[in-house]
Order: sequence, then C-alpha cells, then structure tokens
Amino acid sequence: MHNSGPILSIQNVTKRFRNNAGDWFHAVNDVSLSVAQGEIVALVGESGSGKSTLGRIALGLIRPDSGSVCLDGRDLAGLSPAELRAARRRMQPVFQDPTASLNPRKTIRALLAQASHPDAIELEAYAIGLLESVGLTPGSEYLARFPHELSGGQRQRVAVARALAMQPALILADEALSGADVSIRGQILNLLLDIRQKRNVAYLMITHDISVARAFADRVAVMMRGRIVEHGPAGEVLTNPTHDYTRSLLAAVPEL
Repeated sequence: MHNSGPILSIQNVTKRFRNNAGDWFHAVNDVSLSVAQGEIVALVGESGSGKSTLGRIALGLIRPDSGSVCLDGRDLAGLSPAELRAARRRMQPVFQDPTASLNPRKTIRALLAQASHPDAIELEAYAIGLLESVGLTPGSEYLARFPHELSGGQRQRVAVARALAMQPALILADEALSGADVSIRGQILNLLLDIRQKRNVAYLMITHDISVARAFADRVAVMMRGRIVEHGPAGEVLTNPTHDYTRSLLAAVPEL
C-alpha cells in the first residue's frame, strides 16, 4: 500500500561539480519539487540549467551533496541496493535518444523481457500487449526486430513500452521529444496522455521546450542556473509569468 503523499518528493537538493578550470559550481542549488499520483509536472529551462542533473538525482543515478529524494515517502539514500532496485521499478526513465538507450544487439522481445516483472506470465502476450498499448500494431510483427530496423518514432514508442513494462507509478521523461519531428512529437505526447488516463501514471517532463509544457503539464517549474525561479499551475505560469527568465523563454516559443 502506498501512502497518499506525493510519489516523488525532492527536498532542498544541492549538487556541485567542478568545471574544467577546477572551480566548483552548483548544478542544482537547494531545489524542492514534488509529483503526485497521476500528475504531470514539467521542469523547463535552457540547456545547462540543471534540469537533467536533477532528473538523474531523482532516479538515484547521482547522489546529491545535500537534501533528500523520497519515493513513496521513503528516502532513497536510506535504501539497501536491493530496496533501491525495487523502488526504481516505480519510477522509469524515457530519454531523449532511444537509439542510445535501447541495446542494438537485442530484439524488441528481449528488450521488453529484460524490463518485465520476472513473474510476468505469458511474456510473449505481455510484450505484444505492451507494444499495442503504445500504438505498434500488430505487436507480434515487432518482437523479432532490432532497434535499428525501426523508425525514430517507433523506437521512442518501444522506449515508452519498456518503461511501462515495469508498471511504474511515475515516468521521468528527459527531453523525450526533442529529437523527434513535429508529427511524431504530437503522437508521442498524445500517447503519454492516453497512458496517464488509462494507468494513472504520473510524469516528470524535463524539457527545454515550453510549448511541450503548455500542451501537456498540470504544473510547471522553471529552472535557471540550478535554481527553480518560478513554479505553479501551468496555466498561471505560462499566461502570467512573474520572472523575466520565464518571459524570455515564452517569447522564444513560436505560437503553435
């Protein structure tokens, strides 16, 4: 039974790195952010603003210098490796370039089998169901293919299917649409919304593209130089921004 608090709660997280000159800089500076069940939160900002570092901290891939990341109310830092692996099933990433995240030597069947629960009965039927749930139909035709035999849009759908194989409560999408052309982006966005409706999956959408946030998010957090400078309901932040940086991001967006 999961508690009724947020699925993901990031509290006062800070992470510093050294630059090439050997000087320390804050990639993430005292950031707090939460995502509730079934909610879509967009984290927007330019490249280098610290969004992806925060995403990797949320996934437990990077340890913060201070602050905490809680999944289902449990602090990731306090979990054993086995507990962390189990917790990570609840939060699955979908990255920008599916070509890099899908093993080129594995068939789609093997990629989905690897991600599925070990007790997934009738793996073949399960894999076909996953593929069809992301619009790859008939799913049976894709099982024996390799990632390079698919189009970019199909590969991104497989990446989403692989994330769904774990039956996560939260999908962390890090620039998941930025490589795709406009028609594919629209399809993938619609797919993600459809999945939320059917499975009540929450999303943390990391994107430099504020039009994605406008089309998709319930709440928006704007990140600049490692800090969240503006945060609130999407309609409010994107219609009446209070921070100059948010205004400049909005001014750069072509009207959809």
